[in-house]
Amino acid sequence: MAVIAVYSAKGGVGKTTIAANLAWFSAVEAGHDTLLWDLDAAGGAGFLFGVELKAKRAGALFSRDEAPEELLWETGYPGLDLLPADASLRQLDTQLTQMGKKRRLAKLAKGLDQQYDRVILDCPPGINEISSQVLRTAEIVIVPLPPSPLSQRALDMVTAEIKRVGDKGPSILPVFSMVDGRRKLHREALEAQPRYPVLPYSSPVEQCAVRNQPVGAFARSTPAAEQFARLWKAIDAKLKRR
Repeated sequence: MAVIAVYSAKGGVGKTTIAANLAWFSAVEAGHDTLLWDLDAAGGAGFLFGVELKAKRAGALFSRDEAPEELLWETGYPGLDLLPADASLRQLDTQLTQMGKKRRLAKLAKGLDQQYDRVILDCPPGINEISSQVLRTAEIVIVPLPPSPLSQRALDMVTAEIKRVGDKGPSILPVFSMVDGRRKLHREALEAQPRYPVLPYSSPVEQCAVRNQPVGAFARSTPAAEQFARLWKAIDAKLKRR
């Protein structure tokens, strides 16, 4: 099993859309048994699959009051399950700090290795105990970067946090997100970093939240879906080299 985190120090960068779409390509096209694990109290990953929770149980998973198997949802796509978030995760940072178990998330993830080939974490923004635990758990961290100076600063913060956490840290894969080729700033950013994968700002990607479906499920022939497919293939190739 490999754990892939979609994480940024700042919000509004498209991480949930990226996590949900990568999970779909991992399961449906690559054939991996895949879990999409939402760690963000906003519950965006669940929303993108039409899951709205009333009970507040996700936080109890970390205190051993709930087993992961009790919280899993089948998404309806072959090989793809969801561990959804809810409002109880608002206290997760404090909860993990008080527990004092710096590898609690890693231990929970390891317990899933008989069920899944790939676990994709949709992480909340910020630098805190949650992010520290994510960086101790993941093999690869996908960092979405809308083309702007602030995004480069966010990438620098993630890199510094990995060094602070110590041990053998995860690989980092920066990804340009929400790219609009008509904007000069965006074109210049892509020219400065030509090796970064690019995910476009496009109508099919926006429609994911309207349809509650990943883009591959309803618009597989579009350039946006093809870019997600290429990104997933790059991630799989990176995992094989680790």
